[in-house]
Amino acid sequence: MRKKLFLSSVMILMLLLSACSMGGFKADHKYKIAPFEFTNQHHKQVSLDELKGTVWIAQFVFTNCETVCLPMMANMADLQKMLHDEGVEDYKIVSFSVDPKNDTPEALQEYLDTFDPVDQTKWEMLTGYSQEAIEKLAISSFKTFVSKTPGVDQVTHGVAFSLVNKDGVSVKTYNGAEDVPYEEIVSDMKALIKEEPKS
Repeated sequence: MRKKLFLSSVMILMLLLSACSMGGFKADHKYKIAPFEFTNQHHKQVSLDELKGTVWIAQFVFTNCETVCLPMMANMADLQKMLHDEGVEDYKIVSFSVDPKNDTPEALQEYLDTFDPVDQTKWEMLTGYSQEAIEKLAISSFKTFVSKTPGVDQVTHGVAFSLVNKDGVSVKTYNGAEDVPYEEIVSDMKALIKEEPKS
């Protein structure tokens, strides 16, 4: 009798633990994204309001970058290939230019083309704002840094991929330059896509 009771208790505990592990996505943080309306590579306006209801992953890059942007863009293209192979469709990739003065929509489109992404319709390459605006958005909404030194053509910026939920809230970050946790990101995006927006 005691053995049966023990086994029953173990089974119940295992079921509870498995239910907990299946509970879906767990946020690392919650940073509300400030409203914005910027220009993409097709000269179309893209706003935070339009992105709401969609899970998206953000990065900060620029076309004249000599260091981290090349691997970040290549890694994002690889991530999209994994999402495509997994049948994940309801998402966006949002790349904010940290050099808006030089990154025209045409330059951003040409830059994107070089990485041959599996589905360009998912990408929003954004520009059309001041240097001050992107530096402010980066720190206030994504808790990452963007800094351009006058007279220098390079821009210092963070290398994170930031995951944003359907409510326009940044909930998790990953290293986008090296040792990218692709499977974790795909899993997190799948979980968030299944969730209903709260607002």
